[in-house]
Amino acid sequence: MHVRVAVVGAGFGGLGAAIRLKQHGHHDFVVFERSGELGGTWRDNGYPGCACDVPSHVYSYSFALNPRWSNTYSPQPEIWDYLRRVADRYDLRPSIRFGTEVRQASWDGAAKRWRIETSGGDWTADVLISAGGPLNEPVVPKLAGLETFRGETFHSARWNHDADLAGKRVAVIGTGASAIQIVPAIQPVVGRLSLFQRTPAWVIPRQERPLRAWEHWMYRRIPGSQRLMRTIVYWQVEATVIGFLRPWVMRYAQRLALLNLRRAVRDPGLRAKLTPDYALGCKRVLKSNTYYPALTRDNVDLVTDPIAEVRPHGIVTRDGTEHPADVIVFGTGFHVTDLPIAERIRGRDGRSLAEVWQGSPRAYRGTTVAGFPNLFLLLGPNTGLGHNSVVLMIESQLNYVMAALDRMRARRLATVEPRPEAQQRYVERVDRRMASTVWATGGCQSWYLDSTGRNSTLWPGSTWRYRQRMRRFDARAYEEVPA
Repeated sequence: MHVRVAVVGAGFGGLGAAIRLKQHGHHDFVVFERSGELGGTWRDNGYPGCACDVPSHVYSYSFALNPRWSNTYSPQPEIWDYLRRVADRYDLRPSIRFGTEVRQASWDGAAKRWRIETSGGDWTADVLISAGGPLNEPVVPKLAGLETFRGETFHSARWNHDADLAGKRVAVIGTGASAIQIVPAIQPVVGRLSLFQRTPAWVIPRQERPLRAWEHWMYRRIPGSQRLMRTIVYWQVEATVIGFLRPWVMRYAQRLALLNLRRAVRDPGLRAKLTPDYALGCKRVLKSNTYYPALTRDNVDLVTDPIAEVRPHGIVTRDGTEHPADVIVFGTGFHVTDLPIAERIRGRDGRSLAEVWQGSPRAYRGTTVAGFPNLFLLLGPNTGLGHNSVVLMIESQLNYVMAALDRMRARRLATVEPRPEAQQRYVERVDRRMASTVWATGGCQSWYLDSTGRNSTLWPGSTWRYRQRMRRFDARAYEEVPA
């Protein structure tokens, strides 16, 4: 079966692409979703305490504001519900092929189209939009003896809701954004909680509160009121990018973070274990009001010795101590710079994205790749953020993609593909800007870095600046082939 546009993934990126395609008069498209329901990471991550660490008012599509948020920071069920309501509002479900996994997409140069092998049959498409997202393939570390463990094990993004944690000895491995939400949520019900920390994180208070009834009324009844609030919140959050781009500014924020730690953790020994030795912002900055207090409870142990092996009834650290466990929860992140989808997309010369990238993803404006005609990546290389909502970046990219498709239609073009030299110049500019940021100078190792040590994950600038650059399709940077 042939379609004009094929979209991979039905999360924020894929749903946004489908909506924009409809709005621009491109109705011949399909969305492939390997799961039985839409929602992406907000469908997969249903662990206890799961919530967004970006303010609610900016964590939605600009064209579909949500007056129903219950809190200034939204919990996972509300975000997932929001995405489903948006899909229904724009009648997207008929265009989504649920339970259909893309196994391989290969460019056919002779036919000038993509050949797509899926679990539901073969398709062809003129244009391919990859919206799988960077936070969808969990990482589970290869620990010696893990297969011998007799209890239950699962990743935070694959939470086993049938597992009864009441009174159990639970080991949580990892202290990232998921773990700091899981620990306070399960601490009151478990018997004992052992938290295995490799590197302490910087944690700052989360300025959250329930939205009041009068606010909900205002957002529903007074036109423009929620958009005004969104604008105010956007600029408040956007201003924090200065600290990431000018590391000396982060010193002031770091003092506040240390004050937060001192107030929450009175035990000097525990506080020392929780104090990072790198600059705030080098790794993802975490927001929580409950994480530090949870670690001070009598049934919680913070373990900082490296894990040596897993045994049938617990985890042994390098110092020889065995930490009994009935359940192991992995809060160990995702394949971000080594996305499995990159192995499944093959360009003009038959090589996959993974083979072309060789461990360090590169793309023109984070969206298109030389050697891969008519391919558009949403949240591709160097489009992640450390300070604001990635939904803003997705929308900026969609503006660019729609401009490209409109140009292809108006000029009857068969293909558009970034020139290698244009892509190289762009990547070099991004790398130069990255060199002076806290991510490069902060003295840490983070999941932002790829296997070569390059930061191929984040955008080293403001979302406003990126949006301005993505307003128009810059055809001069592309090779265009007439139909």
